[in-house]
Amino acid sequence: MMKKLFTVILATGLFLVNACAAKNEDKSVESQKDSRVLVAYFSAQGHTKALAEKIAKATGGDLFEIEPEQPYTEEDLDGWNDSARGTRESKDRTTRPGVKSKVRNFEAYDTIYLGFPIWWYTAPTIVNTFLEQYDTTGKVIIPFATSGGSEIGETEKDLKVSAPDAKFLPGKVINNATDKMVTDWVKTFGNQK
Repeated sequence: MMKKLFTVILATGLFLVNACAAKNEDKSVESQKDSRVLVAYFSAQGHTKALAEKIAKATGGDLFEIEPEQPYTEEDLDGWNDSARGTRESKDRTTRPGVKSKVRNFEAYDTIYLGFPIWWYTAPTIVNTFLEQYDTTGKVIIPFATSGGSEIGETEKDLKVSAPDAKFLPGKVINNATDKMVTDWVKTFGNQK
């Protein structure tokens, strides 16, 4: 009789522990679903666009292309030419190239994955233009970049000028990423709401 009573108490206790754990797990999953994710990117030659699409797929986020009002030509992107538009803009951090369109309902997003190619060890200034169009107070910004050989460099410092009240998480250069690599990277951030 005592053994049966002990078994019933133990089984009830385990049931309650599992029920509470499942309830807490459900809340965590639910809060992640509530967090709206935007994947905004500037892509000069298509590399960053391909990465942004993978991040949007991995996060379930909305995709937005930061398109320049004046498109960049191949000559503009010649990093070896000091007079090329891209080089001049990267070296003069006060330039603000125009952006063609804006994100609707930007205020509804909690987390912004922000993508761009690395130009002269930092983000192109068109990314600053993008950030300055919105109130980024309290937003979580996760930079990601593609590069021909440079690391993320001064990017966070250079972008914080345009979004001083946002929370920046460490950025990463990701070249030739597989879907699995992107998914694993996105998982490292968990719920940033």
